[in-house]
Amino acid sequence: MKINTHKIQPYKADGITYQADTCIPLIDAAKRNKVKFKALARHTYPGDRLDEHTLGLNSIGYWDANEPQDWGLDWHRNEGIEFHFLESGTMPYSQENKETILTPNQLTITRPWEAHKVGNPNIGMGKFYWVIIDLGVRRPHQNWVWPDWITLTDKDLDRLTAILRKNEKSILKTNLRVRDCFARIQKIVDTDINGSNASKIRLQINYLLILLLDLLDTNDIVLNESLTDSSRSVAFFLKELEKKLSENWTIDRMAQSSGVGLTRFTHHCKQLTNLTPMRYLTMKRLEMSKDILIKDPTLSIAEVAYMCGFTTSQYYSTIFKKHEKCTPNAYRMKHNIENFQFL
Repeated sequence: MKINTHKIQPYKADGITYQADTCIPLIDAAKRNKVKFKALARHTYPGDRLDEHTLGLNSIGYWDANEPQDWGLDWHRNEGIEFHFLESGTMPYSQENKETILTPNQLTITRPWEAHKVGNPNIGMGKFYWVIIDLGVRRPHQNWVWPDWITLTDKDLDRLTAILRKNEKSILKTNLRVRDCFARIQKIVDTDINGSNASKIRLQINYLLILLLDLLDTNDIVLNESLTDSSRSVAFFLKELEKKLSENWTIDRMAQSSGVGLTRFTHHCKQLTNLTPMRYLTMKRLEMSKDILIKDPTLSIAEVAYMCGFTTSQYYSTIFKKHEKCTPNAYRMKHNIENFQFL
């Protein structure tokens, strides 16, 4: 699907406005002349600014590291689908907790909801390219919207979208045509002045997508419809929720953050956890509080309650006693005594 894109807005979820990754370690390494870096970008991605002729393209560029490096890019997600390509050298790479070492001519595919990092902890020596295209989605079930300057036929674009959405393959071995495409991308990025190469950028990205479709078609990839089910988006949200338990959640806000309607969110949450959303939230907060009670005995019960998202210490104590059959203080004392005896 293609529509005219006039302005790319930051993505909002969980009450937070998400901007592009700032890639601070990369910027610092470039300033220290540890690595050659050049990119064209928008939002907070580093590089020279892209203009309105390539709206939907968030970042395109490369780095060239020809000496040992002391930095890496830690776990993050992008505001779009990202294609990495390693031209030479080796590169530690992890995606959704799967670690590997990239070798020359390998291309990676990272969907917006897939966490990934480059380096373990430091990057390797190599020449590394990337292209990030915003498709207006952050969850697996949402329909992709390509920039209007993508010129693939509807049939080819639908095919490419289906393959990228309905499989989890993340690394492809490429060919000389892909390598040459990225080499041309480097020249375009290097010589662009205030958007002077916008037409060439659009042309090369369209060509890259055609090459990618050919690669995917020849890999005999089996499509899995369940990967685009809304239950998967809810599962991603519930995993993220564990790191944000202290926030002021309501069931409406949880549903909105997961990208599905309230009824569907409640249904999927019950299917995945056997609990209603608010009960699941409460149980996770209680688990978090029990861990804090034991690990940090200097915190008051009120402080533990607020850290875990409970509105008052009285409410927290009531809920805690209902589930644990003792007060938070009694729970802390019991486990501290047990730990002391063990020592």
